[in-house]
Amino acid sequence: MPKRILLIEDDREISQLIESHLKQEGYEVFIALDGEEAEAYINKEEFDLILLDLMLPKVNGMDVLKRIRERSVVPVVIISAKGSDLDKALGLGFGADDYLSKPFSMIELTARVQAAIRRATQYIRTENQPVEDRIHFKDLILDLNTFSAQVRGENITLTSKEFHILKLFLTNQSRVFTKEQIYQFVWQDDYYGNENVINVHIRRLREKIEDDPSNPQFIRTIWGIGYKLGG
Repeated sequence: MPKRILLIEDDREISQLIESHLKQEGYEVFIALDGEEAEAYINKEEFDLILLDLMLPKVNGMDVLKRIRERSVVPVVIISAKGSDLDKALGLGFGADDYLSKPFSMIELTARVQAAIRRATQYIRTENQPVEDRIHFKDLILDLNTFSAQVRGENITLTSKEFHILKLFLTNQSRVFTKEQIYQFVWQDDYYGNENVINVHIRRLREKIEDDPSNPQFIRTIWGIGYKLGG
């Protein structure tokens, strides 16, 4: 069965170009031309990936992204002409998995789509895997089936990237990771000094799991090196 992609892009010419290319790559593509149409799709359909433009009529892209994250951990790749560091940080901070600035090549788009879908599906449990899919550290529990976490008994909703970062630390509890290593393990892509991407995701994750994000006990900063699980 082909992977299903929702393309949220108000420029019809760009939409048709991307749709044609992705269909040639074997994907099933659905198009929403504004934020309201996008939300209608999101409320009734399931997708393997969402391509999201930020500059949308009716409902802007950031609001669409926030509503996606209220109900789903589906990978979201932002495609936007707004390519500033602030826009990227905001998009990633609200739960996007990747950011592609316009103009971009179809080859690069395909690579980002493939990587995002691969990252999201590689942790899905197969029938042959054991039922024990909960990882514990102190009073933090990560559930590999529901892609969620519990901290002191309180349920925490994670984005796809937050889940994978937390899993990386919990399955390597004594290891220190550099930002480059985190990017390579979680994004499964080459690291080009994307330091701000890691900073945003770590900050958002700390805000969800730490009592005091400015004095973290779970994800500790090792100055000059990177991060490790607290303890």
